[in-house]
Amino acid sequence: MRVLFCTDGSKISYNAIRNFAYWVKNATVDIICVIDWSFLPDNTIIEESGFVTSCRNNADCILKNAEAEINSLGLNAGEKIKHCGAAVESILEELDTHKYDAVILGSHGKKGIQIWLGSVSREVMEAVEIPAFISKHENTGKNILFATDGTDVAFKAAEKALKMLNLEDKNVYICTVEENPDLLFLEGTLDANWMTAIRTQQQIYSESAIKTMLALFEKYNIPVTQTQILDGVPAKGIINFAKEKEIDLVILGAKTRTKMSRFLLDSISKRVVENISCDAFVIK
Repeated sequence: MRVLFCTDGSKISYNAIRNFAYWVKNATVDIICVIDWSFLPDNTIIEESGFVTSCRNNADCILKNAEAEINSLGLNAGEKIKHCGAAVESILEELDTHKYDAVILGSHGKKGIQIWLGSVSREVMEAVEIPAFISKHENTGKNILFATDGTDVAFKAAEKALKMLNLEDKNVYICTVEENPDLLFLEGTLDANWMTAIRTQQQIYSESAIKTMLALFEKYNIPVTQTQILDGVPAKGIINFAKEKEIDLVILGAKTRTKMSRFLLDSISKRVVENISCDAFVIK
């Protein structure tokens, strides 16, 4: 497995690679550090100076320290990459140029209005087609949650995760959420028979989704600690369950979207990533 680790030398980015090391073995980790001039006015001319030299030396120091950290974690440090430019564009350029199995990013966990101010991890996660490992805080790397809605997208994401991750001695949870029909703004919600029929169909579908996932884990000889059918709003249900079980990593499937649909539409995976305190592995 070859992955790209994005770091600015911060504690948050180091938490990301440390957490990632809990879940994989024998991964080769390339490291990218971006010298970001994008905060400067467009007409600013960057010339070689003491400031520029200092920035380049700082990037070299970050890459060297990251390399040592990766090797100490039992992973294989690969290439050290230094870019000058906007952070998001530089990372995406590297991902487009070379073939990677995943990208690792630290996140400050911004919420509300802060999200609209821009987040490198969020923008990269939405733009890439490869799995994105998003980390916020250092954790124990013990409890993992696979969230499923019963679709092929969720099933394929789970299977890809099982091929990539080492789940030996981990606590594995599987959950699905039945969306409460009481929350639907439909005239039919006033009909008790209609509500009962919907509930029955939801129960059948949810049990089938869990059963399908269990068969997948049995195929890979991975024991499951607990399965749970939740009730309510899907994103909120996953977030609350992850908090209750002290989950360290949530596996989420997501559809690949066009740039316009990413701007117009919210998704369960996106809402979960923005609001959980643990790590997320988003697989498209």
